Amino acid sequence: MNMPQDLTAGVYADFVRAWHTQDAFVLDFANLVEPVRAEDDAILLNATVVSRVRIPPSQVFELMKALEQQLSSWEKETGQRPSN
Repeated sequence: MNMPQDLTAGVYADFVRAWHTQDAFVLDFANLVEPVRAEDDAILLNATVVSRVRIPPSQVFELMKALEQQLSSWEKETGQRPSN
């Protein structure tokens, strides 16, 4: 896999929204700008999208497996579980 030099640092995101169309799953990665607020039982987010990734449905299961494998490895290496 080749990585363009301008992408090697990556971008930080502390929020992700997942949605789909008939042809793709879409992941919008974002940074929360200010704390989450609730108004009339609705959650309001003030976030800036830093990257949008479109994934064909055939790759979603592979992505889920890869995330599970990496999370398990991380837990073993650090002795931690992700906090909510």
